[in-house]
Amino acid sequence: MLEATRAAGALLPGGRPGVARGVFAHAVVSAGWTVVLSLLDLKRPIRDGIIAGVAIAALDLEVIGRHYPAIRALPRGAQWADHVAFGILVAVSLGRRPVAGRR
Repeated sequence: MLEATRAAGALLPGGRPGVARGVFAHAVVSAGWTVVLSLLDLKRPIRDGIIAGVAIAALDLEVIGRHYPAIRALPRGAQWADHVAFGILVAVSLGRRPVAGRR
């Protein structure tokens, strides 16, 4: 259950998988992607979240992750589903934030 968390630890300098390192790396990566999504115009949050999640998964898992054996070893389907769920949840959450000047 913690394999994805451990694997994320490999992204930090030193490249060693581990739970504590993975929690930190995962938090930084998730915060970074949340900032990126907050800069987008998410007019249709569910659709846009799915698109964002697929794009994030492709970059995280297939481009960057291929250089990290611990990430490559993770079950692909579950990781892609997790990234898509993240995209949807963040997009929907951001879509509900108040916009300055709008009532």
